[in-house]
Amino acid sequence: MRGLRVMPGGRAAGGRLYVNLPDGRAVAWYDRQANRISVLADDHREAILAALRPYLTGPVSIGPPPVPTAAILAGLTLPPDADLAPNRPGETLLGELEHGPAGTRARQRLRRDLAAQQRMGDTFDALEPEGWRTLHCVPVPGFGRIDHLLIGPAGIYCVRTVPGRRQRAVAGDLLLTVGRTEPRPDPRWTRRAAARAAHTLNAQVTPALAVVDASRVEVAPTLRDIRVLQPPTAPAALTSSPPALKPPDIEALFTLARDTRTWLGPASGSA
Repeated sequence: MRGLRVMPGGRAAGGRLYVNLPDGRAVAWYDRQANRISVLADDHREAILAALRPYLTGPVSIGPPPVPTAAILAGLTLPPDADLAPNRPGETLLGELEHGPAGTRARQRLRRDLAAQQRMGDTFDALEPEGWRTLHCVPVPGFGRIDHLLIGPAGIYCVRTVPGRRQRAVAGDLLLTVGRTEPRPDPRWTRRAAARAAHTLNAQVTPALAVVDASRVEVAPTLRDIRVLQPPTAPAALTSSPPALKPPDIEALFTLARDTRTWLGPASGSA
């Protein structure tokens, strides 16, 4: 059949490719992680295979869609304005830059913070094929927003991102110092935010600091409860950690965490 279009499903769709009719209706999707084609309209099977052939890698399984889990069903019924999954890294900073302070120093600080969150966010998003799910700019009353919340095989991580500004960064038990600037209370903040997230999700959450573009990072030997991550080494550090969550647990926690109402209560409807 002519006119079938192959469209990416986006980050929140788990790396799927959707096959759509000219009117936009989906007739199949290709799950690249599972290497499986789920066919919704069997009468278009041959055309679907022809459209997807350039994207297939190795042997694939073909059949009807798998029976959805409770987590998938909950995600499908989530109101769009309550869904945090589409948030981009640094989502709130983009708005602040557009409508925020006009002062040069304040805007420079926002740009540095945004660049750091975007780079770290891209690093975390790239872990999705390894079974990780990432949310950005998660609102937590009393704490502002968690820059990145990672949920994956090695557990849940509450990440505070700090621009290193190509200077030496020193992470201590209570403060983080970048260059000669005033020490920042980022370790204390991420520790408390992780505790709040653990209470909200009813699961263990590890606090983490992501230091981006520092000339070098020194970690105090007494800082044992907070993971310190950097873009080049973060993927290997996370994927090599001992497993703590199984795939169904990851999806269930991700579905819970992506709902704004989990964090702000039923009255909230804004991400």
